[in-house]
Amino acid sequence: MDVKLNTIRLVWVLSLAGEILNNAVSFAVFCVLDFVDFILCFVYKVIDFWIESQWKPCYCSFAKQHIIEGENILVSEECESKTVCLTSTKLQLEDISDTLYSRPSIVAQLSKFIVNDLNKAKKTTVTSTFTIDSTIVEMLRGNVVPRWSDCGCKICNSWTSSSKDTLFVKAEGPKDKAREDVLFIHGFISSSVFWTETLFPNFSTTVKSTYRLLAVDILGFGRSPKPTELLYTLREHVEMIEKSVLEAYQVKSFHIVAHSLGCILALAIAVKQPGSIKSLTLLAPPYFPVPKGEPATQYIMRRIAPRRVWPVMAFGASIACWYEHISRTFCLVICKNHRFWEFITKFITRNRIRTYLLECFCCHTHNSGWHTFHNIICGTAGKLDSYLDTVCNQLKCEVAIFHGGDDKVIPVECSYNVQRRIPRAQVKVVENKDHITIVVGRQMAFAKELEKIWKRSKCD
Repeated sequence: MDVKLNTIRLVWVLSLAGEILNNAVSFAVFCVLDFVDFILCFVYKVIDFWIESQWKPCYCSFAKQHIIEGENILVSEECESKTVCLTSTKLQLEDISDTLYSRPSIVAQLSKFIVNDLNKAKKTTVTSTFTIDSTIVEMLRGNVVPRWSDCGCKICNSWTSSSKDTLFVKAEGPKDKAREDVLFIHGFISSSVFWTETLFPNFSTTVKSTYRLLAVDILGFGRSPKPTELLYTLREHVEMIEKSVLEAYQVKSFHIVAHSLGCILALAIAVKQPGSIKSLTLLAPPYFPVPKGEPATQYIMRRIAPRRVWPVMAFGASIACWYEHISRTFCLVICKNHRFWEFITKFITRNRIRTYLLECFCCHTHNSGWHTFHNIICGTAGKLDSYLDTVCNQLKCEVAIFHGGDDKVIPVECSYNVQRRIPRAQVKVVENKDHITIVVGRQMAFAKELEKIWKRSKCD
């Protein structure tokens, strides 16, 4: 008994020591990263001006007022975010996430304190509590140009040679005689290849002959358009999917299979078209209930990107979420040169492994990734409760949820959180699988599971 008690105490002490060490190291590392991102802000401004002959505005500015041609553009006031978005010839008002320009850090707070002191010394006063999105400034000035730090290969820019303003859709199955349609929506930093290289080859002959499989590259990813002037909001993503898939392929009723961030888009589509959904399959849905009184967007940002060096996935998510310029550097090194990394991988492995995941993870721009993360994952935090309630009360379709037991990106609790909102939802936790291997590596088994779900929907 004493041995067991001592063992428990030892484990508790080691766990506490590990947590303290993680917190201490994380504090030091992220202080350094705060400073590095601060420096990179100026470095990129110089390089942008040198290469593109103009300054590139970013979200580091904490200026309270921007005036464009004598007009104020409201974006944020007390954590509630709105922006005026120029589309064609009209202005539209839509939500953006305040996490784009409100990410507290020691360097930011220190620099803000210094500037405030300078303003007081100059006896200047701030006349507005509003901030503005830098992309809007560019849109109104007409200075929207491709960034030098983005990839220029044919795959990433295939949309520029197309006359159609639609997303890339990989369609398989009968064109005219399809009895069922299935929409596949990939997750963050991914593409339709995630589905077409894994599931599509493993569906049965019956499914391939009766179902039309539609895998879409969401806006800003894969082979789909990546306009520099967009904010990649929920409305823009959903409308482009409706235009490029549902309208273009004349889809009336359909099944949805979505992964990670794609689950948010799937729920938004289901809410808009409740009578058209035949089944809803969600993989690792990023749903974190927000405690009362907490700013929803900031809470989600800290849950997904907690500014910790361990676990590694949390460290990566924190860099991608908190640091605009460090994440741009990552895109410059990895995404812009993905063909080189693909060549190196093939050379080292002597073509013994397939490299489709490199295309899957690297075909996006920093602008599309940055805005999509903040405006979709963080920005929709206050909407998901109502979306899930609508699915629960208005949709009668089957809801199936799959989650990897070893998922370090989106914890398993998120799937059970969804189930609490939708009691009829069935949750299956696949042991020893993570955020990616929930599909990759078990594609044959998952394809069969999907076929069973679709077959049951016919009987309902």
